[in-house]
Amino acid sequence: MPLKILVVDDDLGTRLSISDYLELSGYSVITANDGQEALAMVEQYHPDLIVTDIVMPQMNGYELVRRVRQQPSFRLLPVILLTARTKTQERILGYQSGCDIYLPKPFELEELAAAIRNLLERSQIIQSEYRFPQQENVGASISTKPVDVRYSQVTDLQKSQIFSELTSREQEVLELLTHGLSNAEMGQQLHLSPRTVEKYVSSLLRKTTTSNRAELVRYAIKHGLVE
Repeated sequence: MPLKILVVDDDLGTRLSISDYLELSGYSVITANDGQEALAMVEQYHPDLIVTDIVMPQMNGYELVRRVRQQPSFRLLPVILLTARTKTQERILGYQSGCDIYLPKPFELEELAAAIRNLLERSQIIQSEYRFPQQENVGASISTKPVDVRYSQVTDLQKSQIFSELTSREQEVLELLTHGLSNAEMGQQLHLSPRTVEKYVSSLLRKTTTSNRAELVRYAIKHGLVE
């Protein structure tokens, strides 16, 4: 089956041009007029990737991404934000909301397709790596107990080493980050300023050798650092 992409934009022309191009590229495409409609379609159709505008009625793109990230099933769902807003602070808001790529308008459809292809390939690799250890663990428990014990010990040791490098505050920030909260929202819960929260996020990125928040969340889930 072709991979499914959700395209969200209140401009009909933009929505049609993107969806037509992606369908010609071999993808299955579903569309939504605004963030509220898109959120319902995410829950109904479980797309493999979202391409969304930011400025829309009912619910904007920032809020849509935040709401999607709050659902455990969609924490790793790749998201591309499309917008004519190109100021640094607006791009920062996009990444803080949980997007993977921020693509300013106007853009070439070939560039969008390349970004989609890259994100989908990474997503599939991550999902396969996540499933493979689970299958190994099941196979080990079926075969012999010593193998299962060694596997468990190595896993626990790896978790212990990673945890030992994180401060208690970093662990709190990491847990909230996986729920798709912004710096301001995390700051309210932890009684910290958004700037201080950003410093903790930067420290987490450095310690886990990840390059952005989406990779950090994937890393945390893969290594069992969050519940």
